[in-house]
Amino acid sequence: MKELLKRLTDSDRSFAAEWQKMLSGELYEAANPKFGELLAATRRLIKRFNDLDPGDSEEMDSLLRSMLGSAGRNIHVNQPFRCDYGCNISVGDNFFANFSLTILDEARVTFGDRVLIGPNVSIYTACHPLDPRARATFDEWAEPVTVGNDVWIGGNAVILPGVTIGDGAVIGAGSVVTHDVAPGAIVAGNPAKPLNKP
Repeated sequence: MKELLKRLTDSDRSFAAEWQKMLSGELYEAANPKFGELLAATRRLIKRFNDLDPGDSEEMDSLLRSMLGSAGRNIHVNQPFRCDYGCNISVGDNFFANFSLTILDEARVTFGDRVLIGPNVSIYTACHPLDPRARATFDEWAEPVTVGNDVWIGGNAVILPGVTIGDGAVIGAGSVVTHDVAPGAIVAGNPAKPLNKP
């Protein structure tokens, strides 16, 4: 994945500029065919990963590492898993994600060490214009998501673009996280609100 991205950005300055805009949070041309090429390549890798025998942990680990931007020691992601590019995702040591983790990684998504993720969690970085005429161009922007160390994200939680979750925080099952979460906070609900004073 990283090799394909390098080849595309080295050979096409226009696409390289759009890729940098995407990572910088600027409006970018999401309909550029090179984005489609990268998305298709990632989806082929994801299909291979999701079709593996769950007991083939060595091959699962190898495929994950080939997709992700960086990965620490002892990472485990249950199938199925979905992401857009993969190369914008970094995970720390002792990372565990249960079934059906979805990450739209148009911006960087960074996980610290000892992060636990429940089933059916969705993490979004892509943002779209609210004006329908602007949205019709398929231009968009992205905002990074950062998850600190020792965070537990409960099942069916949704993390929205631009959110930072502090170390030791807990996100209750079914929560929609629209704002930053303080270190040590326990939040739940839609939108997620603090249940404790960290």
